[in-house]
Amino acid sequence: MKQNILKEKSFKFAVRVVNLYKHLCDEKKEFILSKQVLRSSTSIGAMVREAEYSESRADFIHKMAIAQKEINETIYWLELLCATEFLTDKEFDSIHSDAVELIKMITSSIKTAKNNIG
Repeated sequence: MKQNILKEKSFKFAVRVVNLYKHLCDEKKEFILSKQVLRSSTSIGAMVREAEYSESRADFIHKMAIAQKEINETIYWLELLCATEFLTDKEFDSIHSDAVELIKMITSSIKTAKNNIG
C-alpha cells in the first residue's frame, strides 16, 4: 500500500516539475538549470516504478537508493533556482515541501526493506 502512495506521489511530483520546466523555459528563458531539475525529478518516479518489479530485495533497495539520490539532487537544483531568483520563495517552498515528503518516504522504504532482510 505504501509503495502505491509513493508511486502516485513521485508521478505527481514529476508532473509538477515538467510544468515548472515549461514555465522556466517560456517565461524566464532559463534552459540549463531547468533541464537538470527536469532530468533528476523525472528519474525519481522511474526508479520507484523499476523498484516495484525488482528481482530481489537487494535490487529493490538499490533502485530505491537511486531514487533517493535523484530526489536529493532535485532538491539541490530547486535550491539553486531559488537562490538565483528563477523561483520565488513561495514557488520554492511549495515544491520543496513535496520534495522533502518524497525523500522521507523513499528513505523510510529503504530502511524498512533493510530491516526485513534475513
